[in-house]
Amino acid sequence: MTITEPEDPIAEFKGWLAEAEAQEPINPNAAALATATPDGRPSVRMVLLKAVDENGFVFYSNTESRKGEELAANPRASLCFYWKSLGRQVRVDGPVEPVGIEEADAYFQSRDRTARIGAWASEQSRPLESRFELEKRAAGFTAKFNVGPVPRPDFWSGYRILPEMIEFWTERKFRLHDRLVYHRTDDGWTTERLFP
Repeated sequence: MTITEPEDPIAEFKGWLAEAEAQEPINPNAAALATATPDGRPSVRMVLLKAVDENGFVFYSNTESRKGEELAANPRASLCFYWKSLGRQVRVDGPVEPVGIEEADAYFQSRDRTARIGAWASEQSRPLESRFELEKRAAGFTAKFNVGPVPRPDFWSGYRILPEMIEFWTERKFRLHDRLVYHRTDDGWTTERLFP
């Protein structure tokens, strides 16, 4: 089935994501996030998309992690979603900005309590001597916050990718795949088809 050319790629993405949520058994919102150092050394890892709207694609992380440091120094990134059960992929490229404090606080409080404590316990991307060290830190923060609220750490927040390019890819027979790319302009979006 050939990809149609709807005017709004964000609405199209939401439709594809809804289909993935109905088909994919685990983390249909997972995407590979690519960042790079200022001198162009790339790194990639999986993140979970937590929001998408006309403003962009949002994920959360420890801001002192490798990805956080790279985004602070070089605030551009790419996301790649792949849904094997649907034979579909979406790529998103663009500059990155931090989400607002209120947005980060609201999302953090929506997380499971153990995940909030885990955010405090993990010194993400830093060397870990043993699993016991991590479990000890988690136990320490569990005791510290006891039954009270678990505030969002200053080093944990969200990032929004402001899409300049969104590419939709559909698997086709004989590797004659379908590719449709949207480019943001001052007036909206332009589209072009690419050879597979």
